Amino acid sequence: MSQFRALAAVLRGGCVGGSQWLRVCGGGPARRWVDPGRSCSSGAAPGHSAVAGSSSYVEEMYFAWLEDHKNVHESWDAFFRNIQDSSPSGEVGEIRPSALLQGRVQSHSPGMIRGHHVAQLDPLGILDADLDSFVPSDLITTIDKLGFYNLDESDLDMSFQLPPTTFIGGADNTLPLKEIIRRLETSYCGHIGVEYMFINNVDQCQWIRQKFETPGIMQFEDFLARKWSSEKRFGLEGCEVLIPALKTMIDKSSAAGIDSVIMGMPHRGRLNVLANVIRKDLDQIFCQFDPKLEPADEGSGDVKYHLGMYHERINRETDKNITLSLMANPSHLEAVDPVVQGKTKAEQFYRGDTQGKKVMSILIHGDAAFAGQGVVYETFHLSELPSYTTHGTIHVVVNNQIGFTTDPRVARSSPYPTDVARVVNAPIFHVNADDPEAVMYVCRVAAEWRATFNKDVVIDLVCYRRFGHNEMDEPMFTQPLMYKQICRQEQVLKKYSNRLIAEGVVTLQDFEEEVSKYDKICEEAYTSSKDGKILHIRHWLDSPWPDFFTAEGEPKSMSGVSTGLHEEVLQHISQIASSVPLEGFHIHPGVSRILRGRADLVKNRQMDWALGEYMAFGSLLKDGIHVRLSGQDVERGTFSHRHHVLHDQELDKLICVPMNHLWADQAPYTVCNSSLSEYGVLGFELGFAMASPNALILWEAQFGDFNNTAQCIIDQFISPGQAKWVRNNGIVLLLPHGMEGMGPEHSSARPERFLQMSKDDPDHFPEFSGDFEVQQLYECNWIVILLPFRKPLIIFTPKSLLRHPDARSSFDDLAEGTTFKRLIPDEGPASQNPAQVKRVIFCTGKVYYELARERKRQKLERDIAIIRLEQISPFPFDLVRAEAERYGNAELVWCQEEHKNMGYCDYVRPRFLTVVANQKPIWYVGRDPAAAPATGNKSTHLNELKRFMDTAFNLNAFQGKDL
Repeated sequence: MSQFRALAAVLRGGCVGGSQWLRVCGGGPARRWVDPGRSCSSGAAPGHSAVAGSSSYVEEMYFAWLEDHKNVHESWDAFFRNIQDSSPSGEVGEIRPSALLQGRVQSHSPGMIRGHHVAQLDPLGILDADLDSFVPSDLITTIDKLGFYNLDESDLDMSFQLPPTTFIGGADNTLPLKEIIRRLETSYCGHIGVEYMFINNVDQCQWIRQKFETPGIMQFEDFLARKWSSEKRFGLEGCEVLIPALKTMIDKSSAAGIDSVIMGMPHRGRLNVLANVIRKDLDQIFCQFDPKLEPADEGSGDVKYHLGMYHERINRETDKNITLSLMANPSHLEAVDPVVQGKTKAEQFYRGDTQGKKVMSILIHGDAAFAGQGVVYETFHLSELPSYTTHGTIHVVVNNQIGFTTDPRVARSSPYPTDVARVVNAPIFHVNADDPEAVMYVCRVAAEWRATFNKDVVIDLVCYRRFGHNEMDEPMFTQPLMYKQICRQEQVLKKYSNRLIAEGVVTLQDFEEEVSKYDKICEEAYTSSKDGKILHIRHWLDSPWPDFFTAEGEPKSMSGVSTGLHEEVLQHISQIASSVPLEGFHIHPGVSRILRGRADLVKNRQMDWALGEYMAFGSLLKDGIHVRLSGQDVERGTFSHRHHVLHDQELDKLICVPMNHLWADQAPYTVCNSSLSEYGVLGFELGFAMASPNALILWEAQFGDFNNTAQCIIDQFISPGQAKWVRNNGIVLLLPHGMEGMGPEHSSARPERFLQMSKDDPDHFPEFSGDFEVQQLYECNWIVILLPFRKPLIIFTPKSLLRHPDARSSFDDLAEGTTFKRLIPDEGPASQNPAQVKRVIFCTGKVYYELARERKRQKLERDIAIIRLEQISPFPFDLVRAEAERYGNAELVWCQEEHKNMGYCDYVRPRFLTVVANQKPIWYVGRDPAAAPATGNKSTHLNELKRFMDTAFNLNAFQGKDL
C-alpha cells in the first residue's frame, strides 16, 4: 500500500513534501494535474482542495450548472450532484457552493498526509512507527469513499499531464501515474522529509521543489570516498555523520564567498568538531584528559567539553582562507545561541557585510533543548529584525530522539523538535543520519538556501545516541527497548563503507589504509600530549583580540588615560544634542521642549544624565569608537529622557539620529529598540561585544529588576567568562535602580547579586605597584557602579551525599517527639570536655564530612569541635550563642567549601559578630575569592581542598582569615 501514500496526499490537496497537485478528471488519454486556482483546459472537475483553493472558479462553474447541467463537463455535473445529494434539502440553494464544499471536505476528507510523515527518517525505525498514526491504514478504501475519485490500480498506467509548478517530470510533460507516485516517493518519502508548505513565498517554495523533485538531483558521483574515515573516527557515536555534514555546509558556503563561520553547539560532539572541523591540534585536545597538568593561566578554567576555539585555515575544497570560531558554552545548552548571533552580527557590521555574504553562523542543537528552551524562540525572533539579523543561520538539530533520560512524548507537545522554526518561515529538512548521501545533499541545499535567500534554515539530523547521556550513564534503566535496538544497530561507518566497497567505489585495502592512517595520527598526537606539563587555557580562546593585547595576552599598558574633553568638543556635542540637525524635520512639541531644556543647561554649562550620556557617547564616536545601545525602548528611553531617535510627525518612518550627525568622519552610532526579551538580547549584545575591544556595547534593561530573566547570561558568561575561558569582554549593563514607591518589580536592580559575584576580597587591602586604580580594575571580574503565614523554603539538596556511608540517620531521629534540628552540635569526644576544646568549626553542607574525616585522620576529636548549621536563614541566633558560650575558651571558625565571595560567608559574618557581641573574632577557612564557582581542573580542585583542610586543622600556626 505504500505506493498509494504519495497518491493519497495528492488527492487530498496536501502533498508529499509540498507540491500541491490536484487530480482533474478529463476526457482523453492524458489526464491533467493542475494547481489550486488554475482552470483546466479540459474543463474537468477538481478534487476537494482545488475547490477550496479557487472558490470564484467553482462558483462560476456552479452557477453555469444551475442554469443547465449540460453547460459543464460531465465530471462537474457528477461533482455538484454528489454535493446536492449529500446536503439537507434546500441547503444547496442557500449556501455558497465553496462554503458548502469546505464543510464537506472537513467532514468527509481524512487528514492530510505530508511526505515527511511517511519518510523513513529514523535509523532505529522508532520515529517512523510513531508517525504511522498520521497515515490511514487503508488508503485505497479511503480513496474509494470519496466517490468522485473512482481510482483503482488500473489507473496506475494512465498518463497525466504535469503542472508547471512541479519538477518531477524533468524533460517530460506527461508521466504515467505509477511513475508519478514513484518519483514523488523518491523525492519526499525516502530518507529525507521536507517541511516548507507553511512558507508564504512562492519563489522560495518553488526553489525547494526544484532541489528535491528534479530527477537524479540527489545522486552523487563520488561522496567523500577517499576521506570518509578520516572525518569519522572521533566520537559522536550514533551521529558520526555530523562532521562531514558540517564540512559540506562550510565548503559550500566558502564557494559562495563566505570566509568566516561562527558556530555554537552543546557538549555532545564538541571535541570531534574541534578536531575534525576547526582543526584543533589533537595533542592539545588529549592534554585535557590528563588530570595532572597544572593550568598556566589565571582563573578557574573549564571542563574540556565547554571550551571554544578560533582558527584560520585553508578550505581544501575551495582553496580559500576561512576563519572558524566555535564559541565556548556552559552546560546551559542553548544559552550560546544569541551570543553566536551577536558576534556574527558584529563581524558583519565591522566588515561592512550588509548582506551576510562574508560572515555567517551555524548553530548545532540537541533535540530536547531545541524544543524545550525558550532562548531558542527568542533567538529566532531576532533573525529578521533590522539591527539583529545575521542574514540567515544554518541550524543543525542532532536529534537523538531522547533528552538525557526523557522521551520526546513527554518532552514536547509538537510532532517534531524543530517546529519552533516554523514561526520565521524557515524550511525544515528532516534526514536519516544513517544515509550519509542524503545528509550531504540536504547540507548542500541548506547552504545554497542561506546563500540565495539569506534566511534561516533547519536540518533535523535524525539519529540516535549510542551510549547514555555520558559514557558513565546507563540508558537501559529508562529506555530499554530503544537501546536494545541501538545495540543491534550497525554503525554508519561500517554500513556505508561496506556499500562503497560492494559498489567498487573504494577497495577494502583503501578503506583500511585510511582508517590506519587516521589511527596513526591520533596515536602520535596522544604520545605528543604526554610531553605536556602545562595546560594552556589561552590556546582555547574563541574571540582573540591580537592587536589589543601583547603576544602573551597581557594589556599593552597598565596606566590610566585622561578622559577629559576640550571645551569646544563639549559645546559641539551639546549643540547637536539640543537641536535637530536636519532641516525641515518636524518633531513633537514635547520633544521640542526637552531640547530647549537641554539648550538652557548648556548655556549655564550644566548637564543632566541624558546630556552626560550624549557627551560620553559623542566623544567616543569622535575618536572612532563604535557605540551600540540596545534594549527595550532605548531609542526614547523608558523614562522619556533620551530621545536619541527623533520621529517626523508628518511623514511616516522618517527618523533622525542626531548622534550620527556630530562629525563627518565619526564612528557610527547604533541605537536600537529590541524585542521584548532580556535573555536573548543580552546574550546577543554580549556576543557583539566579543568581536572588537574598540567599541562600547551597552544593554539597558527597561527596569533594572528585569535583569533577572537574563540571569543565565550574567551568571554563566559575564561574571566568570574571563576566569573560565580567558575571554575579555567590555559589555556594559545599564540597570535603572531606585526605591521610589513603584512597587517590588520596579525598584531594585538587585545590586547584591552582582556584588556577591564580585571576586575582590573584602578583608584584604590590595597592594599594587604602579597605577592602583587600573591595577585594581584589572584584577576584578567586573565593575559595579551605583549612580544616582506560608514561607518559601530553599533547600540545597545533596549529590555525592546521596550514597555517602556517613550521611545517614537512625530511625530514632524521626521517632515520635523529634523535630527538625536547626543546628547539629558536636556529639563526639569534644563535647564531653568543652573547656579543653581549642577550636570550634561551624559549617554547613557537604564540607562537614570532609572536615570530620580529616579530624579523625589527625586524631583531633578532643581538640576540635565541628558544629553544623542545618538552617541558615532565619539564622539560629539562640542555638549558635549557646554553642559559643559552651566552648568559651575555643577559637571560632566558619568553614565552607565555596569561594569566599560565594556561599554563606557574607551572610553569616555579621550575624556571628552579633552573637559574640564583637568580643571575639570569627575566622574564615575556605577557598579564596574567585569569579567562577568552581574550577574545571581536577588538580586545582584537590589542591584547593587540601589547602583549606590544612588550615582548618593546623592548631600550631593558624592561618585563618578574619570572617
